[in-house]
Amino acid sequence: MDALRADCTSCFGLCCVASAFAKSADFALDKPTGVQCPNLLVDFRCGVHDVLRGSGFRGCTVFDCLGAGQKVAQVTYRGRDWRSAPETAAEMFEVYGVMRQLHEILWYLREAAATELFEEVDGLTRADPATLVSVDVEALRDRVRPVLTRHSDERRAGISGKEDRRGADLVGARLHGARLRGADLRGAYLIGADLRDADLRDADLLGTDLRDANLRGADLRGALFLTQFQLNAAQGDARTRFPAALTRPAHW
Repeated sequence: MDALRADCTSCFGLCCVASAFAKSADFALDKPTGVQCPNLLVDFRCGVHDVLRGSGFRGCTVFDCLGAGQKVAQVTYRGRDWRSAPETAAEMFEVYGVMRQLHEILWYLREAAATELFEEVDGLTRADPATLVSVDVEALRDRVRPVLTRHSDERRAGISGKEDRRGADLVGARLHGARLRGADLRGAYLIGADLRDADLRDADLLGTDLRDANLRGADLRGALFLTQFQLNAAQGDARTRFPAALTRPAHW
Protein backbone atom coordinates (compact mmCIF):
# COMPACT_ATOMS: atom_id res chain seq x y z
CA MET A 1 0.00 0.00 0.00
CA ASP A 2 1.12 3.57 -0.68
CA ALA A 3 2.67 4.87 2.55
CA LEU A 4 1.34 8.36 1.74
CA ARG A 5 -2.26 7.21 1.48
CA ALA A 6 -4.35 7.13 4.66
CA ASP A 7 -5.19 3.70 6.07
CA CYS A 8 -7.62 4.28 8.93
CA THR A 9 -7.73 0.56 9.77
CA SER A 10 -4.08 0.76 10.90
CA CYS A 11 -4.51 3.92 12.97
CA PHE A 12 -5.78 4.67 16.50
CA GLY A 13 -8.29 7.32 15.48
CA LEU A 14 -5.61 9.95 15.99
CA CYS A 15 -7.29 12.60 13.85
CA CYS A 16 -10.44 12.10 15.97
CA VAL A 17 -8.58 12.93 19.18
CA ALA A 18 -5.47 14.99 18.46
CA SER A 19 -7.25 17.46 16.18
CA ALA A 20 -9.31 20.37 17.48
CA PHE A 21 -12.36 21.78 15.71
CA ALA A 22 -14.98 24.42 16.36
CA LYS A 23 -18.73 24.11 15.88
CA SER A 24 -19.48 25.35 12.38
CA ALA A 25 -20.94 24.32 9.04
CA ASP A 26 -18.16 21.70 8.91
CA PHE A 27 -18.41 20.34 12.45
CA ALA A 28 -21.49 19.75 14.59
CA LEU A 29 -19.73 20.49 17.88
CA ASP A 30 -16.71 22.03 19.57
CA LYS A 31 -13.84 19.66 20.34
CA PRO A 32 -10.50 20.70 21.87
CA THR A 33 -7.18 19.01 21.19
CA GLY A 34 -6.71 15.77 23.12
CA VAL A 35 -10.42 15.11 23.66
CA GLN A 36 -11.85 12.28 21.60
CA CYS A 37 -14.77 12.87 19.29
CA PRO A 38 -17.96 11.31 20.71
CA ASN A 39 -18.35 9.38 17.45
CA LEU A 40 -15.10 7.47 17.99
CA LEU A 41 -15.81 3.83 18.81
CA VAL A 42 -13.85 1.43 21.03
CA ASP A 43 -12.21 -0.12 17.96
CA PHE A 44 -11.04 3.35 16.80
CA ARG A 45 -13.54 3.44 13.95
CA CYS A 46 -16.04 6.23 13.34
CA GLY A 47 -19.62 5.54 14.40
CA VAL A 48 -21.08 7.88 11.76
CA HIS A 49 -18.56 7.33 8.98
CA ASP A 50 -21.17 6.45 6.37
CA VAL A 51 -23.30 9.51 7.15
CA LEU A 52 -20.70 12.11 8.14
CA ARG A 53 -22.03 14.87 5.91
CA GLY A 54 -25.62 14.33 6.99
CA SER A 55 -24.55 14.28 10.63
CA GLY A 56 -22.89 17.69 10.48
CA PHE A 57 -19.30 16.49 10.09
CA ARG A 58 -18.55 17.57 6.54
CA GLY A 59 -15.06 18.63 7.63
CA CYS A 60 -14.15 15.02 8.37
CA THR A 61 -14.86 14.02 4.76
CA VAL A 62 -12.38 16.64 3.58
CA PHE A 63 -9.52 15.68 5.88
CA ASP A 64 -6.69 13.37 4.80
CA CYS A 65 -3.58 12.70 6.89
CA LEU A 66 -1.57 11.35 3.92
CA GLY A 67 -0.67 8.26 5.91
CA ALA A 68 0.65 10.06 9.00
CA GLY A 69 -1.82 8.34 11.32
CA GLN A 70 -0.76 4.79 10.58
CA LYS A 71 2.91 5.80 10.61
CA VAL A 72 2.58 7.09 14.18
CA ALA A 73 0.49 4.10 15.26
CA GLN A 74 2.46 1.29 13.68
CA VAL A 75 6.00 2.66 13.31
CA THR A 76 6.58 5.28 16.00
CA TYR A 77 4.60 3.50 18.73
CA ARG A 78 4.77 -0.03 17.29
CA GLY A 79 1.09 -0.79 17.79
CA ARG A 80 0.74 0.57 21.34
CA ASP A 81 -2.38 2.73 21.38
CA TRP A 82 -3.14 5.72 23.60
CA ARG A 83 -6.02 3.97 25.35
CA SER A 84 -4.08 0.91 26.51
CA ALA A 85 -1.03 3.06 27.28
CA PRO A 86 -2.52 6.40 28.44
CA GLU A 87 0.91 7.66 29.50
CA THR A 88 1.78 7.94 25.79
CA ALA A 89 -1.32 9.95 24.82
CA ALA A 90 -0.10 13.56 25.11
CA GLU A 91 3.21 12.79 23.42
CA MET A 92 1.54 10.68 20.72
CA PHE A 93 -0.82 13.49 19.79
CA GLU A 94 2.09 15.93 19.55
CA VAL A 95 4.06 13.49 17.41
CA TYR A 96 1.03 13.07 15.15
CA GLY A 97 0.90 16.83 14.56
CA VAL A 98 4.52 16.82 13.39
CA MET A 99 4.09 13.65 11.35
CA ARG A 100 1.18 15.12 9.41
CA GLN A 101 3.39 17.98 8.26
CA LEU A 102 6.28 15.68 7.39
CA HIS A 103 4.02 13.45 5.30
CA GLU A 104 2.68 16.46 3.43
CA ILE A 105 6.26 17.49 2.66
CA LEU A 106 7.00 13.94 1.49
CA TRP A 107 4.00 14.09 -0.86
CA TYR A 108 5.42 17.18 -2.54
CA LEU A 109 9.00 15.89 -2.64
CA ARG A 110 7.92 12.64 -4.24
CA GLU A 111 6.15 14.53 -6.99
CA ALA A 112 9.23 16.71 -7.49
CA ALA A 113 11.41 13.57 -7.70
CA ALA A 114 13.72 15.10 -5.07
CA THR A 115 15.05 11.69 -4.05
CA GLU A 116 17.83 12.72 -1.67
CA LEU A 117 15.71 15.17 0.31
CA PHE A 118 12.78 12.74 0.25
CA GLU A 119 14.92 10.03 1.83
CA GLU A 120 16.14 12.47 4.49
CA VAL A 121 12.60 13.46 5.49
CA ASP A 122 11.38 9.87 5.26
CA GLY A 123 14.15 8.92 7.68
CA LEU A 124 12.91 11.58 10.09
CA THR A 125 9.41 10.06 10.05
CA ARG A 126 10.92 6.82 11.38
CA ALA A 127 12.68 8.49 14.31
CA ASP A 128 11.77 8.11 17.98
CA PRO A 129 9.12 10.38 19.54
CA ALA A 130 11.62 12.72 21.22
CA THR A 131 13.38 13.35 17.92
CA LEU A 132 10.11 13.93 16.08
CA VAL A 133 8.74 16.54 18.47
CA SER A 134 12.03 18.44 18.22
CA VAL A 135 11.92 18.72 14.41
CA ASP A 136 11.98 22.31 13.17
CA VAL A 137 9.32 21.89 10.50
CA GLU A 138 9.47 25.51 9.34
CA ALA A 139 13.22 25.30 8.77
CA LEU A 140 12.62 22.12 6.79
CA ARG A 141 9.96 23.83 4.68
CA ASP A 142 12.44 26.61 3.93
CA ARG A 143 14.79 24.00 2.47
CA VAL A 144 12.04 22.26 0.53
CA ARG A 145 10.39 25.35 -0.97
CA PRO A 146 13.08 26.19 -3.58
CA VAL A 147 13.21 22.56 -4.67
CA LEU A 148 9.48 22.57 -5.38
CA THR A 149 9.69 25.96 -7.12
CA ARG A 150 12.42 24.73 -9.41
CA HIS A 151 10.43 21.63 -10.31
CA SER A 152 7.34 23.73 -11.02
CA ASP A 153 9.25 26.19 -13.19
CA GLU A 154 10.80 23.37 -15.22
CA ARG A 155 7.51 21.55 -15.69
CA ARG A 156 5.64 24.66 -16.82
CA ALA A 157 8.45 26.25 -18.85
CA GLY A 158 7.14 25.34 -22.29
CA ILE A 159 3.53 26.42 -21.73
CA SER A 160 2.74 29.67 -23.47
CA GLY A 161 0.37 32.27 -22.06
CA LYS A 162 0.47 30.89 -18.52
CA GLU A 163 -0.80 33.28 -15.88
CA ASP A 164 0.77 34.28 -12.57
CA ARG A 165 -2.00 34.25 -9.97
CA ARG A 166 0.20 33.36 -6.99
CA GLY A 167 -1.55 34.29 -3.73
CA ALA A 168 -4.41 35.93 -5.62
CA ASP A 169 -7.77 36.58 -3.95
CA LEU A 170 -10.11 34.72 -6.28
CA VAL A 171 -12.82 33.96 -3.74
CA GLY A 172 -16.06 33.36 -5.63
CA ALA A 173 -14.39 34.25 -8.95
CA ARG A 174 -16.28 33.49 -12.14
CA LEU A 175 -13.80 31.34 -14.04
CA HIS A 176 -16.17 29.07 -15.93
CA GLY A 177 -14.20 27.61 -18.84
CA ALA A 178 -11.09 29.64 -17.96
CA ARG A 179 -7.82 28.77 -19.67
CA LEU A 180 -5.46 28.37 -16.74
CA ARG A 181 -3.11 25.76 -18.10
CA GLY A 182 0.30 26.08 -16.44
CA ALA A 183 -0.89 28.96 -14.25
CA ASP A 184 0.93 29.71 -11.01
CA LEU A 185 -1.87 29.50 -8.44
CA ARG A 186 0.29 28.85 -5.39
CA GLY A 187 -1.45 30.00 -2.26
CA ALA A 188 -4.33 31.49 -4.25
CA TYR A 189 -7.76 31.71 -2.63
CA LEU A 190 -10.29 29.99 -4.88
CA ILE A 191 -12.91 29.44 -2.20
CA GLY A 192 -16.30 29.02 -3.86
CA ALA A 193 -14.87 29.92 -7.28
CA ASP A 194 -16.73 28.79 -10.40
CA LEU A 195 -14.14 26.67 -12.24
CA ARG A 196 -16.55 24.55 -14.22
CA ASP A 197 -14.92 23.20 -17.39
CA ALA A 198 -11.75 25.19 -16.63
CA ASP A 199 -8.41 24.04 -18.06
CA LEU A 200 -6.11 23.64 -15.06
CA ARG A 201 -3.71 21.20 -16.64
CA ASP A 202 -0.16 21.57 -15.30
CA ALA A 203 -1.20 24.43 -13.02
CA ASP A 204 0.81 24.85 -9.81
CA LEU A 205 -1.71 24.34 -7.00
CA LEU A 206 0.64 24.22 -4.03
CA GLY A 207 -1.35 25.48 -1.05
CA THR A 208 -4.24 26.69 -3.20
CA ASP A 209 -7.48 26.97 -1.21
CA LEU A 210 -10.11 25.06 -3.18
CA ARG A 211 -12.81 24.88 -0.53
CA ASP A 212 -16.21 24.64 -2.26
CA ALA A 213 -14.65 25.54 -5.60
CA ASN A 214 -16.82 24.18 -8.42
CA LEU A 215 -14.58 21.85 -10.42
CA ARG A 216 -17.35 20.11 -12.35
CA GLY A 217 -15.99 19.22 -15.77
CA ALA A 218 -12.61 20.84 -14.98
CA ASP A 219 -9.37 19.30 -16.25
CA LEU A 220 -6.66 19.10 -13.58
CA ARG A 221 -4.50 16.47 -15.23
CA GLY A 222 -0.87 17.11 -14.50
CA ALA A 223 -1.73 19.71 -11.85
CA LEU A 224 1.29 20.21 -9.62
CA PHE A 225 1.27 19.52 -5.87
CA LEU A 226 -2.47 18.85 -5.71
CA THR A 227 -3.40 16.85 -2.60
CA GLN A 228 -6.31 14.63 -1.72
CA PHE A 229 -7.60 17.03 0.92
CA GLN A 230 -7.68 19.87 -1.63
CA LEU A 231 -9.72 17.70 -3.96
CA ASN A 232 -12.00 16.57 -1.12
CA ALA A 233 -12.71 20.19 -0.20
CA ALA A 234 -13.92 21.06 -3.70
CA GLN A 235 -17.06 20.16 -5.65
CA GLY A 236 -16.70 17.94 -8.68
CA ASP A 237 -18.42 15.35 -10.81
CA ALA A 238 -17.76 12.35 -13.03
CA ARG A 239 -16.32 14.63 -15.72
CA THR A 240 -13.67 16.19 -13.46
CA ARG A 241 -10.21 14.92 -14.39
CA PHE A 242 -7.24 14.92 -12.03
CA PRO A 243 -3.83 13.24 -11.43
CA ALA A 244 -3.86 9.44 -11.17
CA ALA A 245 -2.30 9.53 -7.68
CA LEU A 246 -5.57 10.91 -6.29
CA THR A 247 -9.00 9.33 -5.90
CA ARG A 248 -12.43 10.71 -6.75
CA PRO A 249 -14.10 11.95 -3.52
CA ALA A 250 -17.11 9.88 -2.50
CA HIS A 251 -19.32 12.97 -2.18
CA TRP A 252 -18.84 14.09 -5.81
